[in-house]
Amino acid sequence: MSTPPPYEPGHQLLAGRSAVITAAAGAGIGGATARRFLEEGARIVVGDAHARRTAETVAALAEEFGADRVTGTPCDVTDEEQVGALFELAERVHGGLDIVVNNAGLGGTAALIEMTDEQWDKVIGTTLTGTFRCTRAALRRMGAARRGGVIVNNASVLGWRAQAGQAHYAAAKAGVMALTRCASVEAAEHGIRVNAVAPSLALHPHLVKVTSPELLAELTAREAFGRHAQPWEVANAIVFLASPYSSYLTGEVLSVSDRHA
Repeated sequence: MSTPPPYEPGHQLLAGRSAVITAAAGAGIGGATARRFLEEGARIVVGDAHARRTAETVAALAEEFGADRVTGTPCDVTDEEQVGALFELAERVHGGLDIVVNNAGLGGTAALIEMTDEQWDKVIGTTLTGTFRCTRAALRRMGAARRGGVIVNNASVLGWRAQAGQAHYAAAKAGVMALTRCASVEAAEHGIRVNAVAPSLALHPHLVKVTSPELLAELTAREAFGRHAQPWEVANAIVFLASPYSSYLTGEVLSVSDRHA
């Protein structure tokens, strides 16, 4: 089993850019992306369904990186009004919108024959429909502003491969991949790029809570490096897709690790 590499310092890859990041107030990929964006020089708006956690995250990041670079508001991506308020905040506070990271998603484990309509709808509604709702809002605003922009969606390797108990989550993430490709075609004429990352196993506290130790050990053993990813390693890939270094990439789904494991 290999060990994670040293944490890479920021290189101002996103200097002067304004970004919205959903589900960014936790300890997972969204939180790591928020920090990574700030380290790369961006101004960010944190959206998260948990109001208390959002306020605490914004306060902590503002103290570290400056109150002029961090703001946020509670945002449940299943609520159109809250999504609108999130994007309006970004335009009002930061004077425009350059990058959107659609990280909000919801998982769970249930055998297909035992899965309820409520379980299915909850995962699809947050993970796929929520991504659609935020992508639509971003494209409307970016297109009207005529300044280009970048959207990065968080998919999953489960959009490619099968795993028992994950029919709803895999279907949602496969949908995010298809949404990414279709949106990229429509967005290209406005100079807007739309891509996605597809992480395999990025370990964070919530995943530990909802996954058995046995399954985590099995999934970890399948990984190419024999270890799970750190959330910041996925955030690094998101930075790349959001930065000028990926200026000719659109409609792509970037696998973070081995999608065939």
